[in-house]
Amino acid sequence: MMTNVAIIGVTGSLGRSLREELKDKADYNVTLFSRRAESLALASNEKAINGSATSGNDLDKVLADQDIVFVALSGDLPKMAREIVASMKRIGVARIVFVSSMGIYGEVAGEPKGIVAPILKPYRKAADIVEQSGLDYTILCPGWFDNGQDSTCQITQKGETFYGHDVSRKAIVTLVKHIIDQPETYLNTSLGLYR
Repeated sequence: MMTNVAIIGVTGSLGRSLREELKDKADYNVTLFSRRAESLALASNEKAINGSATSGNDLDKVLADQDIVFVALSGDLPKMAREIVASMKRIGVARIVFVSSMGIYGEVAGEPKGIVAPILKPYRKAADIVEQSGLDYTILCPGWFDNGQDSTCQITQKGETFYGHDVSRKAIVTLVKHIIDQPETYLNTSLGLYR
């Protein structure tokens, strides 16, 4: 069965990595969304839509008929999360995988427990918006990502101590593809990802 996947933030490193994983595979219709999406050379199963993740109108266009939405953005994350959630509810799309960051729950080993660093507060706020949205969410809180070739990683649940530091983009994307293929996996959870 064909799965319709929207990648919001396709020109970022995780968006590019997921796109590469799904490219030219007949099981997926992939919609690429970013401010410069139309400059991308498209594979056989892709379409591109230019737009801003802070514009409800732009998001409504990209989210129509999607089965699952992958979000990996930088910038005003709380504002983008609010707009994406509102658009998904308007359009009637329920499944979202949203990338945040390690440390948003004060869960990293060796750091003050329960204390969220100021730089991570927008990431936490965005995750809270998604978590409280009523959508079928998975929030990913990876360590620093690198170009390692390892395709698996350690996974912690919200509330558990995060012991790692780095994780490969390949491992993150392998997990995301698993969620796309089996959308009931890791439903309504927040996962820490590290090597």
